[in-house]
Amino acid sequence: MVSQKVVIKNPTGLHLRPAGILCKEAMQFKSLITFKFRESTANAKSVLSVLGACVKCGDEIEFSCEGEDEQIALKTLIEAVEGGLGE
Repeated sequence: MVSQKVVIKNPTGLHLRPAGILCKEAMQFKSLITFKFRESTANAKSVLSVLGACVKCGDEIEFSCEGEDEQIALKTLIEAVEGGLGE
C-alpha cells in the first residue's frame, strides 16, 4: 500500500465536474483507491463518495492505493489533483 497527501487547489473544491474527473482517473486502475479527509474515508472510484466527503479548496486529503498498479495509480491521481482536475 502506498499513500500521499495533496492539497485541493480547485477554487470550488471537489464539486461534480472535478469529482467526475477524479473518479474517471481512478477507475483506470485495478487497485483499491481511497482518500482520507478529516475522519472519513471516501472511495475515489465513486462520484457519490467523493462528493459526500465535502472537500473544499485548500483542504488536504490523503490518497491510499493498494493493489498491483498502486504506484502508477497514486502518481496519476496526485498529478491530476495538482493539475486542477480540468479547471
